Amino acid sequence: MGQVKVNLTLDADVVQTARALGLNMSRLAEAAIVQAAKIERNRLWRAENHSAISAYTVEVAKEGLPLAGSRRF
Repeated sequence: MGQVKVNLTLDADVVQTARALGLNMSRLAEAAIVQAAKIERNRLWRAENHSAISAYTVEVAKEGLPLAGSRRF
């Protein structure tokens, strides 16, 4: 899709330190945003599927794991 320019407001000390260390702030910000988006997508998925996950947990607690009798280990 390409890249898009955005404006970020950062603490002056953070910018100064990053520049002094030769860090690529754009790449670091992108990586942090990718990670934050992944975490938020996972949180939303768990919230949306909470009832199904809970029901499955109760079923496994009562009846055991499906196909547990077929295990060879």
